[in-house]
Amino acid sequence: MSLLVVGLSHRSAPVSVLERAALNADAQVKLLQDTVAAEPATEAAVLATCNRIELYADVDKFHAGVAELSTLLAQHSGVGLEELTPYLYVHYEDRAVHHLFSVACGLDSMVVGEGQILGQIKDSLARAQDLQSAGRLLNDLFQQALRVGKRAHSETGIDRAGQSLVTFGLEQLARGGDVQQWARGKKALVIGAGSMSSLAAATLARAGVAEIVVANRTVDRAERLAQILMDGDDTDVAARAVPMESVPAELTRADVTVSCTGATGLVLTAGAVAEAVEGRTPPSARPGEDGPSAPGGESGRTAGAQRGGPSGTSLGSEDGCPLDLSAVQGTAGFSVLGEAAVAGMAAAELEQHAAWVDKGTVGGDRRAAGGSARPGTAGTLDPAADTDAIAALAATVATVGRIPERRRPEPVEEPQRPEPVLFLLDLAMPRDIDAAVHRLAGVRLVDIESLAEASAGAPMAADVDQVRRIVSEEVAAFGAALRAAHITPTVVALRTMAADVVAGEIARLDGRLPGLDDKHRAEITQTVRRVVDKLLHAPTVRVKQLAAEPGGAGYADALRTLFDLDPETVAAVSRAEDSTTEKDRGPA
Repeated sequence: MSLLVVGLSHRSAPVSVLERAALNADAQVKLLQDTVAAEPATEAAVLATCNRIELYADVDKFHAGVAELSTLLAQHSGVGLEELTPYLYVHYEDRAVHHLFSVACGLDSMVVGEGQILGQIKDSLARAQDLQSAGRLLNDLFQQALRVGKRAHSETGIDRAGQSLVTFGLEQLARGGDVQQWARGKKALVIGAGSMSSLAAATLARAGVAEIVVANRTVDRAERLAQILMDGDDTDVAARAVPMESVPAELTRADVTVSCTGATGLVLTAGAVAEAVEGRTPPSARPGEDGPSAPGGESGRTAGAQRGGPSGTSLGSEDGCPLDLSAVQGTAGFSVLGEAAVAGMAAAELEQHAAWVDKGTVGGDRRAAGGSARPGTAGTLDPAADTDAIAALAATVATVGRIPERRRPEPVEEPQRPEPVLFLLDLAMPRDIDAAVHRLAGVRLVDIESLAEASAGAPMAADVDQVRRIVSEEVAAFGAALRAAHITPTVVALRTMAADVVAGEIARLDGRLPGLDDKHRAEITQTVRRVVDKLLHAPTVRVKQLAAEPGGAGYADALRTLFDLDPETVAAVSRAEDSTTEKDRGPA
């Protein structure tokens, strides 16, 4: 039998797919039951979090196992197999062990180093044990993963490389600022009373919020969480519980809301959020009240006229000017002497424009893109100073017949969004809060998708390398122990066979020497047993060592073949060991 994992996570699939493939508690139970009932698998465990869904199994055939596990994931997630397949990853044997150990250490988390995954792995193992879908392999694997994760957090500074998803989400709400300073004095609404919601509530309490309201479908659980928050020694927060029906009203009072429920539909729609912030959003500046008017307006025309000359009134009536001054004089940054004025002008028009400028009737500045005023000038061109520029323009006109356009794009002013009056953190999968809330003014929403984008470029601490070394060491040790354990039933069966041979020969000796006294009989029996033990000691020790190495699984088969061991005897020993291990194994 071999370990196989098939799954998808935030690293392989977009949030939209993860959201649709999310498994509730009932679906996880049914998936486990159907997996162990399938032919290729004898054990199964499901690890389902807000950003991963993984199915672990002990299978006897790789390809059949991949096909069966993929099909079961598709069936129970509700996402078609053809659509789901491109996002699935597969790990087998040592690579599967390496993957789970990395997950347990937080190396594969959206926020590197977060420790909440250990609790989720523990819950996954407990569920598989309750359903009796976890046998010796998965029990040992998941318990070892928990030990590896704890070792990584105790021996390294992996905690400094990242935080819990809750802390990271709150940092995103605070735009990277100090969370405690941002949260101090705010009123918080926490929707849900599960592990993630409880962590969010505790984090907000420690951050210094003034009040926490807990809403949950089961009011008793909400009241229990609120009481825990009130009794905390390290916080001084007012907390109370409300039913889910009170969420709309509480939303109008809240400054920050965290939602993480197991609901399959939306908990907060965009309409509900919009109603909650109505009247709380500061009015945005309306065009025309303050600030510059749009180009072409009254103030624009006045400004343009002022830029044109000293009087600001004669540009539109100048004789001989080839420009449609009424159309261009209100353009921001325009000057009749500048590059924008002559861009696109034909050669004949350019000469007419130059002659008009040379009259000296246009005073003022040359602040357009094409030039700047020089001290002591009244806006007329100085042929001596501008010889090179005039020559270049003349050469261009002679070649193409026109002055090429080199207009600069007008800057586009983005409308400023008002400062948020309501901060929303959605940690649920599938999402609790409508994604359309992102477009509402006065609201800042951080959800799993935006957290994934924010964490993609997050720097990784140097401690991550140390954790990776720990994972590699533990994978090698687990693989060696697993392979050694694989050959143990064969060795036990061999020694059992040898003991039977000794017993048979002693019985035959009794028949041939019926007068043999007990003392001599015991001495002969002990001598024969010592001979057999010495003959078997070196081969069995060596075969265990060889079996612990990669590729050593074949030594058990060789031993069974060489000594003609009964496969059923070996299987019986294995079943007996598994039964003893189950009795001795404590809770996860």
